[in-house]
Amino acid sequence: MKFSTSRQELQTALQKVSKATPTRSTLPILSCVLIETFQSKTTLRSTDLELTIQVELPVSVESEGKICLPIKTLLDITNELPETRITIIEKKLNVTIETKFGKYNIMGKSHEEFPAIPIIKEEKNITLSGKSLKDVIKKTYFAISIDELKPALTGVLFRLKDKSITAVSTDGHRLVRYIKKDSISNDIDGDFIAPRKFLNFLQTQNLDNKINIILGDVYIAAKFKDDLIVSRLIDERFPDYESVIPKDNNNILKVTKGDFLSAVKRVSIFSNRSTHQVAINLKEKHNCEVLTEDPEKSSKAKEVLNVVYKGEDLLIGYNAEYLKDVISHISGDDVKIEFNTSISAALFSSGKEDSNSNILMLLMPIRLND
Repeated sequence: MKFSTSRQELQTALQKVSKATPTRSTLPILSCVLIETFQSKTTLRSTDLELTIQVELPVSVESEGKICLPIKTLLDITNELPETRITIIEKKLNVTIETKFGKYNIMGKSHEEFPAIPIIKEEKNITLSGKSLKDVIKKTYFAISIDELKPALTGVLFRLKDKSITAVSTDGHRLVRYIKKDSISNDIDGDFIAPRKFLNFLQTQNLDNKINIILGDVYIAAKFKDDLIVSRLIDERFPDYESVIPKDNNNILKVTKGDFLSAVKRVSIFSNRSTHQVAINLKEKHNCEVLTEDPEKSSKAKEVLNVVYKGEDLLIGYNAEYLKDVISHISGDDVKIEFNTSISAALFSSGKEDSNSNILMLLMPIRLND
């Protein structure tokens, strides 16, 4: 095998596929990237057995071949080289990397050791705008659970119906439901849970054009440009999220998003390091207090915001980190919050109606210190 490419092209491709390379593994071959060179194209592929990433690399091919090379070594040398032409030559697993600066030799591994790319059965093809998909991921990703003991919550539920997407994520403390209408080109109905790692890779990519999602019974794949990403679906039952969204939250607060977020950020600096507890005090129609107190540090803080409030007097505690996440992911300049009691979930939404999308966020309170 012999081919040449630019340092920039190789580095970009390696950085993409490295997202599927495990940091630790009992299988040494998974620390390698599979390079397959044909006259028509050259591909790089990596996998951690849950996520597989394959990208095409623009090259000049002199002879075809397949080889597995340690991805860290390739990344390190491309990071240290200035822009130059790189030629990779393989003979009987002995690999030479040639540049105008020098020659570097490493041992490769047989391509036969590398896991095959998953085969997707019972295919459903979904075509949608890359920007729409990134928007859905951005709005829901932050609420995905990291608790591996609750596998159904470690991804986003996608519910497809009438060319629209309903995406839901929750970690038990907060929940996001985002509806994006008329976002799918073809009329496909169904539910699936896409894992966090698959979504994280997609949201870091440049998805300006259409993206093709291939849905199987076990795997999901995404095709865009010359890249292919395959992931195992989360085969679990997602909780009945509709049943936890309250219908009787009649205490309504409307506040400017920027002012509210800034106040929470400043006040939370003085909160307890372990609980991150802040309180929202609602007593007047036009004032809202954001306050905290930490007896351990003998610190406290309070800010008063101009708001529009209609409802009963309430004093509600929240984890400031969760509260900041929820506020920052609401689009528009205003936030509408619907409360019931100080121990029940509140609903957060944008102050403006949007005919093409609708976002609703739920946040559970925490018990305030006496």
